[in-house]
Amino acid sequence: MIRLLFVCTGNICRSPTAEGVFRHMMNEEKIDSWVEVASAGTHGYHMGEAPDPRAQQAATRRGYDLSRIRARKVVPQDLEYFDLILAMDRNALESLRLICSTERLGRLGLFMDYSTAFDEDEVPDPYYGSGQGFDLVLDMVEDASRGLIGRVKKHSSDLLSRTGK
Repeated sequence: MIRLLFVCTGNICRSPTAEGVFRHMMNEEKIDSWVEVASAGTHGYHMGEAPDPRAQQAATRRGYDLSRIRARKVVPQDLEYFDLILAMDRNALESLRLICSTERLGRLGLFMDYSTAFDEDEVPDPYYGSGQGFDLVLDMVEDASRGLIGRVKKHSSDLLSRTGK
C-alpha cells in the first residue's frame, strides 16, 4: 500500500481538488486497491467544511466529485503514516518541514514536481480570485496527477526516491 497526502493552506481548494482528481484517476488506472490518498491543510481555518463551492463546481464540470471530502489540519501522525506528502506551494512545504522529523523529510515534496506541461512549481491559490483560477488549478492538478500516477505505477517500490521534472 502506498499512502499519499496532498497539502495546501486551508484544505478547501487546491489539496481537496488534488485528492479528488487523483482518486478519480487512480480508480480509472485500477491502482485504487494499493494506493491510498487524502488531503489536509497546514492551518485549521475550515476544519470539517466541504471544499469551496467554486472548486466543487469546476471539478464537477470535468467529472470529478469533491463532495465527500472534508477539510482537516495536518497532524504530526500524518508525517509518520503517509509515504509521500505533497505540498501545493512552498509555504505549505515549509510548514510541513517545521513539524517533520529529520528522518522523515524525504517524504515531503512539491506536487508540481510531477507536472510535465507546466514550469511552475506551485499551484496558485484561487481562493481570493474571481473564480477563474479554479480551472487553472484543475489544469495543473490533472497534469501533475497524470505524472504522479505514472511514477507510482512505474516505481511503486522506490516512490520516495522520486524527484519530478
